[in-house]
Amino acid sequence: MHLRRSVNAVHLAVAGLLVAALGAGCSPGSGTGDGKIRLSIGLFGDFGYHDLYKKYEAEHPNVEIVEQVTAFADHHNNLAAHLGSGGGAGDIEAIETSYIARFTAQPQRFVDLNQYGAAQLKDRWLPWKWQESLSRDGRQTGLGTDVGGLAICYRTDLFRRANLPTGRAQVSALWPDWPAYVEVGQQFEAKQTGAHWFDSGSNLFNAIVGQAEVGYYDNDNRIVVGTNPAVKNAWEITMRAVAAGESARLTAFSNEWNTGFQKSQFATVTCPAWMMGYIQDQAKSSAGRWDIATIPGGRGNWGGSFLTVPKQSKHPREAYDLAAWLTAPAQEAYVFKQTGNLPSEPELYSDPAVADFKNPFFNNAPVGEIFTTAARKLKPQYHGPKTGDITLAFLNAIGRVERGKQSAAASWSQLLDDVARLGE
Repeated sequence: MHLRRSVNAVHLAVAGLLVAALGAGCSPGSGTGDGKIRLSIGLFGDFGYHDLYKKYEAEHPNVEIVEQVTAFADHHNNLAAHLGSGGGAGDIEAIETSYIARFTAQPQRFVDLNQYGAAQLKDRWLPWKWQESLSRDGRQTGLGTDVGGLAICYRTDLFRRANLPTGRAQVSALWPDWPAYVEVGQQFEAKQTGAHWFDSGSNLFNAIVGQAEVGYYDNDNRIVVGTNPAVKNAWEITMRAVAAGESARLTAFSNEWNTGFQKSQFATVTCPAWMMGYIQDQAKSSAGRWDIATIPGGRGNWGGSFLTVPKQSKHPREAYDLAAWLTAPAQEAYVFKQTGNLPSEPELYSDPAVADFKNPFFNNAPVGEIFTTAARKLKPQYHGPKTGDITLAFLNAIGRVERGKQSAAASWSQLLDDVARLGE
C-alpha cells in the first residue's frame, strides 16, 4: 500500500465515533460499558477486513473492534506524534513498508510480538518480509499483511481504439523494458484517443524504482538518491514520458486521480496487487474493460504493510491475537479475493484458492498466477528511516514538472536539496 485504497463513508463514520469517544476521555482501545474489550485498529485505507472483524467478534464475544482510517501520510505522521507524546495510538497500527524502518528504529515504543509467540509463526512469511519489521536488537515490531508485486493494468477498449493488441500476452510482449513502454505510449498518444497513456508520472517512477536492487538507501543505511544510477535512470525515463505528453498529469490518490479512473482519462497504470481493489472501487462502470499484463522488466515491488501493537495499548495480548489472526493464511487468502492484496505468506502461492483465482472485473485475468509469479521473482530493497519521506519528495518533484512549475533539471536539483535536508 503503500498509498492505497479509498476511504468510504463508513470508515469516516467509524473514525468520527472513535474521535468522539476520545473526546469523552476514553483511550482508543479500552473497555466498553457492557464489559467488552474494545480494540482499535488504525489503518490508511481499506485493508479488506470488515467481514473478518464480524467473524472475529462472533468467535470472541468479549471483543469489539473499532477501525479508524486516515490518509496515508497523515496516518504515519499521526502515529509518530502519538508515539512521541505517549498517548493516542491504537491497539493495532498499520505501517506501510516505506515507513517501517522509521518505526523499527523505535522498538521501545512497540510491543515485541515475539513475547506472545510471533517467533513460532516466523515461517508463515517470506523471509525478507519477516526480517523487514525486526528491530536491530531482534525485537519483532509487526506482522506482515501483503506485498505489492507489480504488473500493468490497462484498458482494452482504449487499446483497441489506438489499434494496439488487447490480449494480455500480446500486450506484455509490447514492452520488454521501460523504454519500450514509453515508445508504445508515443504510438498511443499519436492516435488521439482522448485519453493519455498513463495516469501519473510518480506512479510510473515508483514502479521503475521498485525494480532496482538498491533504491533510496544502500544496505549500510546511507541515503544514495543523488549517487544511485538506478534512481536517476527512473527519473530520466519518467521525465521523457512526461515531456512526450504521455502522462495525464494527475496527482496519485487525489480526487482528480479518482475522477480520471471514472472518466477513462488514461489507458494504463502501474499496478501492484493492491491497486486492483482501488481500480475496482473507483472505476466501477468499466468492469470487464480492464485487463492485466506483465510489468516491463518482469518483476518488482511497490508497497505492502505490517500490523504493529504500540506499547500504549491497554490490551496488548488481545491486540496481538487479533493481528496474528488477521495475517494468518486463511484470512490473507480471503482478503486477496476481495481487494487484490497479495499475501506475504508463500504457502498461499501454490494454494489453488489464490494461485488459480481469476478476477472478472479485469476480464477474468488470472491475477493469482500473475501476482504470485511476480512475488516469487521479487528482490526486496532495503528501506531506511526516511524512505517514506523521500517517496513523498519525489511525488512532489514529479508533480512540479507535470504542472509546468519547474523544468525537469530544476526540479531534480530542488529534490536533491530536499532529500539532503531529510538526511540532516
